[in-house]
Amino acid sequence: MAWVILIVSALFEAVWVNALDRIADGAHNLLNWGAFLAGTVVSVGGLAWALRTLPVGTAYAVWVGIGASAAVIWAMMAGTEPVSVVRILLIIGIVACVIGLKITT
Repeated sequence: MAWVILIVSALFEAVWVNALDRIADGAHNLLNWGAFLAGTVVSVGGLAWALRTLPVGTAYAVWVGIGASAAVIWAMMAGTEPVSVVRILLIIGIVACVIGLKITT
């Protein structure tokens, strides 16, 4: 169950970081601030919950890897990040490393 919570909380990292990007660009509205705050609470709270049973180094690396990959994919789909085969292959590499960490734990 800790792994599921960790993965879901990592996906919420993409929510808060993309909301933060919109806020940084000047879009100061309640929706962006709400997404940022809720995403942060769910993301960090889920990481904290998962750390009760998972090793900190592995859990944090998985959380960051999935969150960063999801944030880049989200931004690519929104058109705010460039899309290329090389970038997609590198994201796949990050996800493969996360899977490797899970397998070896």
